[in-house]
Amino acid sequence: MIEKLTRLFPLWAVLFALIAFQFPKIFSGFPGAIVPLLMAVMFGMGMTLTWENFKDVFKSPRVIAFGVFLQYLIMPFAAFLVAKVFGFSAGLLAGTVLVGCSPGGTASNVMCYLGNADVALSVTLTATNTFAAVIATPAFSYLFLHQIVPVPFVGMMISILQIVLIPVLIGTAVNSFFGNKIDKVRKIFPVLSMLAIVIIIAVIVALNKNKIFNVDLVTVASVVIINSAGYLLGYFIPKMFKWDKKVCRTIGIEVGMQNSGLSVALAIKYFSALAALPGAIFSVWQNVSASLLAGWWRLKDNKSK
Repeated sequence: MIEKLTRLFPLWAVLFALIAFQFPKIFSGFPGAIVPLLMAVMFGMGMTLTWENFKDVFKSPRVIAFGVFLQYLIMPFAAFLVAKVFGFSAGLLAGTVLVGCSPGGTASNVMCYLGNADVALSVTLTATNTFAAVIATPAFSYLFLHQIVPVPFVGMMISILQIVLIPVLIGTAVNSFFGNKIDKVRKIFPVLSMLAIVIIIAVIVALNKNKIFNVDLVTVASVVIINSAGYLLGYFIPKMFKWDKKVCRTIGIEVGMQNSGLSVALAIKYFSALAALPGAIFSVWQNVSASLLAGWWRLKDNKSK
């Protein structure tokens, strides 16, 4: 039941976005809820980890390092390039770059499972990317945006520590010490995380209702291009080195899927509500695209049996 609900994430995201668009007053009064909701999502991510996951980094350091390298090489550059080519305003450009500079998304682990990829590697990569984000996200944001808008490097770093790292560590500690005792409770966290993300999307849509009319298909196309670049380059670059199919799939999903909720929280705090819009669009689209990609991989595997 829980897995079916989480698989339908794209449907819930679109449904809540439509409700927020039609009845913005329901959600527009809660911009302050975005950070606590994202912290809850990060705590839920921590509840899927144990300290053993961090030891796995040392078991396959080359693969992990390469995955992190591709994450922060491909996505920030792709986001900045696409935003510049499309001539985005400062707000949209900042929001698009923030999406690209964010770490991998928590839903990637589910998509790797559905796509017959390496789930253990996916979990380790997500955790490592998340820890790296404390420095990497503000650093790349500053690199690409400081000549366009003010970028508070230290402030962003502290925010990521508070919003992402500390909740993940607390969740990991709880799961490591009490995992067996709270197994039934732990199973509801994927649904709670999904609900938190769709509410975040709804709040962003409600805050931007009037601006959405001015956001044309080019903005949506930019999200599709950036996400697709992550999948393609994340898959085919490891394939060039003749790595295992499951590793290629895992890195492809990890690179293409972003923690767009983090980009939304940072955009609201340091830039504008408009800057949060690319993250909200990306959140919906990446789950649709990843579901389709994972389904295609699974179908391909079934046919080859």
